[in-house]
Amino acid sequence: MSVLIIKLGATGDVVRTTPLLRRLNGSVTWVTAAKNCALLDGLADNLRHFPWETRARALDVPYDLAINLEDTLDVAHFLKSVRPAEIFGAYADSSNRLRYTDNSKHWFDLSLISSYGRQEADRLKLLNRQTYQELIFEGLGLRFAGDPYLFPNSIETRLSGDIAIAADAGHVWPMKKWAYYGELKEALEEAGLRVNILPERRSLLEHLADVRNHRCLIGGDSLPMHFALGTRTPCVTLFTCTSPWEIYDYGMQEKIVSPLLEEFFYKRGYDERATTAISVDQVFDAVTAQLESAAPPAARQEVTV
Repeated sequence: MSVLIIKLGATGDVVRTTPLLRRLNGSVTWVTAAKNCALLDGLADNLRHFPWETRARALDVPYDLAINLEDTLDVAHFLKSVRPAEIFGAYADSSNRLRYTDNSKHWFDLSLISSYGRQEADRLKLLNRQTYQELIFEGLGLRFAGDPYLFPNSIETRLSGDIAIAADAGHVWPMKKWAYYGELKEALEEAGLRVNILPERRSLLEHLADVRNHRCLIGGDSLPMHFALGTRTPCVTLFTCTSPWEIYDYGMQEKIVSPLLEEFFYKRGYDERATTAISVDQVFDAVTAQLESAAPPAARQEVTV
C-alpha cells in the first residue's frame, strides 16, 4: 500500500500525527512545511518526505490512499493532481469548494471548513472529549492505543535545569500567553529550583533538546508541550482558549483548565481576563506535584529513531 500524508503545519500538529507512521503498512510519503522536515528525517524506513515547495516530487508514484489533514484550497488543488485511489480528509469538489470525506467527518466537523459552519463547529469542539489521535485513527479504521510520538535524535544544547517555561504564544492565539510567567519563575527560584525561559533556536532539534533537558515544562497548548509529551518530560499545561480534551497526555501531563475557557474558546482576539484566570498558586502546586514524580531526563524512555 502506498500512502500520501499532507500535513504542513502547525508543527505541533505534525508532531501529533507521527504516531500514524507505525500503523501504516507499505510506503509513506509526507508533504509538509519546509521547517518541519527536520522532525521527519529518518523516522521510519518506509518514509520519505518533501517540503511543500517541491511537492511535485511526490507525484512520481501512484497512491492507494491520500490523508489530507489541511483545510485550504491550494492543498486540495494539489490533491487533484495526485489522483489517489482513496482520500481521507479535505478535497475540492467539482465546484471548487472544500469538502471532506465521510470517514474524516469526526475531525473536520470541528474544523474551519465544517459543514455545520464555524459557530456550530466550535460548539461541537467544546463538547468533544476524544483526542486528536483518536479522531484521526478511528476515521482510518485504526484504534489509537497510546501510540507515542516519533522524533529523530535532537541536537544537544547546554540549556538544562529543573523547570523550562514556554512563555511564547505566537500571534494567532495571543490569549494562550498566561500573564504570570514572571511571577511564577520568581516563586520557583525562591523555592531553590533552576528555571529557564526557553529561547528561540535556529533548529527545531535544538528546541527539542532544550525541552528534554529539564525535569518539567510549563506552558500553554503549544509546540514545546508536544515536545514534552514525546520525550516523556512531565509538563504542566495551561488551557485558556483551546481544547484540553484533544490532547492525549501520555501519563505525563497535568492540565490546568481556565474557569473562563468556554467564554474564550477558540477566540483569536485578546482579552486580559483570559490570561489572568489561572492563579500562580495553582500552577506552582501543579509543578511541585509533577517534580515529585518526575524521573531525571537521562532515565526517560522516549521513542527516537
